Amino acid sequence: MNEQFVKEVLEKLKIGELSEFYVKKEDFMEFRQVLVKRDDFKHFRGIGQRGGDVLYQYLEEPRS
Repeated sequence: MNEQFVKEVLEKLKIGELSEFYVKKEDFMEFRQVLVKRDDFKHFRGIGQRGGDVLYQYLEEPRS
């Protein structure tokens, strides 16, 4: 998983092309490094899954 791919996925989540995106445990840190640099970081919700994977969704309202 490279930075450009992560940026494309995050943009697709934002515009609604994807409703959610599943990130494997081994890709989490690379994915998160790109995510936290975004201005709309608080609009993304990560839901931890069994085994360390994370399911990301985009929220219209930023989380607190």
